[in-house]
Amino acid sequence: MPLVALGLGSNIQRQQHLTRALEALEALATPYPLQLSRVFESPAVDFDDERPFYNMIVAFETELSPAAIDRHCKAIERDNGRPAGPAKFVARTLDIDLLLWGDRVEQGGARRLPREDIDRYAFVLHPLAELLPGHRHPVSGLTFAELWASFDAATQPHWAIDFVWGKRRISRSDEV
Repeated sequence: MPLVALGLGSNIQRQQHLTRALEALEALATPYPLQLSRVFESPAVDFDDERPFYNMIVAFETELSPAAIDRHCKAIERDNGRPAGPAKFVARTLDIDLLLWGDRVEQGGARRLPREDIDRYAFVLHPLAELLPGHRHPVSGLTFAELWASFDAATQPHWAIDFVWGKRRISRSDEV
């Protein structure tokens, strides 16, 4: 069964929207456990709204297709007040991106797997490397830990934060 990795982000009512997304994704992943990275805060770069983001990675095994995962993620975004449309670099209640679906590679069409910018942003690659360090990028063949080790993190500031979800506390000092 493929392992799915999703990137979550919010810069509007961040705690509230990430919590709602986690609840919806936990229901979607059932009966398989939802794996969580630490939550990272990072400045909004090139955005109309300069409120900082919370970002994290979740992973779970699934029998759902990439298209079904995409539909569920878009529905969760809509349910949390994100307007549909192509607007980039604007404040958002919730952003959920399908990063990986097993080792599948799709380069044509609207969906790209693995997502092409996994290794471009610290707020994606760092939590991905912590959560799935030995997992290999389906195209480069490098592990996410190797990709993170070669990343110039100084160019993209981000920091782990404490985050509470239900009875779970994800601490900035937790080793994932």
